[in-house]
Amino acid sequence: MTVKILAVGDICGPPGLRMLSKRLRPFIEENDIAFTVVNGENAALTGLTPENAEAIFRAGADVITLGNHTWNRREILSYLDENAFILRPANYAPQTPGRGWGVFETPFGDVCVLNLIGRCDMPFGPDNPFFEADRILKKVQTPIVLVDFHAEATSEKLAMAYHLDGRVTALWGTHTHVQTSDAEVFPKGTGYITDLGMTGAARSVIGIRPEQSVSMYLGNPPQRFEAAEGPAKMEGAVFTVDVNTGRCVAVEAFRLEGVR
Repeated sequence: MTVKILAVGDICGPPGLRMLSKRLRPFIEENDIAFTVVNGENAALTGLTPENAEAIFRAGADVITLGNHTWNRREILSYLDENAFILRPANYAPQTPGRGWGVFETPFGDVCVLNLIGRCDMPFGPDNPFFEADRILKKVQTPIVLVDFHAEATSEKLAMAYHLDGRVTALWGTHTHVQTSDAEVFPKGTGYITDLGMTGAARSVIGIRPEQSVSMYLGNPPQRFEAAEGPAKMEGAVFTVDVNTGRCVAVEAFRLEGVR
């Protein structure tokens, strides 16, 4: 028996939330998706609020993962302890709020979701994600294990995929907001894509108003970033999974466009 698991790239600001609310559930129904993971760390542009999280769950997400902007919205801190369906990177310091992985019941069996953050060009001095993944996987009993690796460097993401090949069902990268063209099943059965892309304004610089990014790279004084407007896109990947073995048998990236 196989099921389809959906991973959706970083939700970026109001355009991304609107896109998700209009297109996620129809996509789930049309493609017979059994389980959905959404990265929500940019839903408030930098960070996630409890209101953002509830909107993402209403749209159809089963689990929300986060990343380097986890702590940007202070109001999310207590919410991370209260809601087991929101994960922050597991290799953050152990005293931080929330949890980095969880096992979730589904009609086709338990699913483990693990959230990690890379160390290349990332703040907060996270622990080694390779060691953290090894430590957690020793505790996991379910055959289906999904990993959101929120990392800057493509080399770090690829290295993690080879490190975990055959030990996890799927590993996808988030953070760069640019979808890569390397969706594949690794030799030992792990589905992989270097970056899912993003869910936000299509005509933007990774979700931000283009003129603001241009101004920054010209060296002008910094300004508070604003989400670009206009038609949005939703990007991610669908992993087809054998529920008995936990191996991925197919992976396909997708992009939907058109919602303002």
